[in-house]
Amino acid sequence: MRAAARRRAVGLVVLAVAVSLTCTFLGRWQWNRHVARDAAIAVVEANYAAPPADLADVVADPDAPLPEADAWRSVEVRGRYVPDAAVLLRNRPVVPGTPGYHVLVPLVVQDAAPGSFGAPVDAGRVLVVDRGWVPTGADGSVDVDVPAPPAGDVTVTVRLRPGEPVSSRSAPDGQVQAIAPTQVLAAAGVDGEPYAAYGGLVREDPAADEPLGALAAPSTDPGSHLSYAFQWWVFALGGLVAFSVAARREWVAARALGDAAPAPHPARPRRARGRDEIDEDAEIEAQQRRDLQAQASAMRSR
Repeated sequence: MRAAARRRAVGLVVLAVAVSLTCTFLGRWQWNRHVARDAAIAVVEANYAAPPADLADVVADPDAPLPEADAWRSVEVRGRYVPDAAVLLRNRPVVPGTPGYHVLVPLVVQDAAPGSFGAPVDAGRVLVVDRGWVPTGADGSVDVDVPAPPAGDVTVTVRLRPGEPVSSRSAPDGQVQAIAPTQVLAAAGVDGEPYAAYGGLVREDPAADEPLGALAAPSTDPGSHLSYAFQWWVFALGGLVAFSVAARREWVAARALGDAAPAPHPARPRRARGRDEIDEDAEIEAQQRRDLQAQASAMRSR
């Protein structure tokens, strides 16, 4: 029993360490998510309401991924929408409780620096513009009414977003599962070199005859990651204390079993002799004395 109690104590210590480490790492994971979310919110707060700049001033290399620090920045660009080239983005929330498609339209750039003097910049490049959203059709596929973008030259103000990775999921013709510029252009049947980033529409000049549903502002809710992190760390401390206390109790019980050595059995008391036994012993002793006397007399007679 003593050895078993000690084994239980050691097992509880090991369990305490395992639980504490697991909860500590889970808390660290939630903390890192909180830090990342906090950084994303800081970018939104710094860029979302800032005045627009020329696209070329923010995106010097159209092929380079958009840095995170430039996400949600407003930029202006002059170009022409490709007619009849709208692509629908599937499975992307628009308004809570309202199903819909994002409408992605290629914009052939005429000048990525419309606010600057000089020769046009990045002419011929294609910028994918998310112009807003439309409700799904009756069958959620082909019966969708997509208002046309402004025809002819247009100055567009957009908020930049990093292009998404190419999706491996299939989609009907004219639709995509991700805003990956190369994939959008392929679905639209448009040739051209796309920007690695895309833009969410802020306004168009001239405006479209029929506007689309406006894109929602990004959320600045930090979420529950910080509180989850502290909860995991409380669990780590609580588990360490609880299992350690249980292990100490087992160890103390093992020591108590070792100190309580078994007491020796008491000596059995001798039984008092009866009267017959005493007389028998006296008769034996008398007979022995007579035998000794007879032997002594025989030796003297010789």
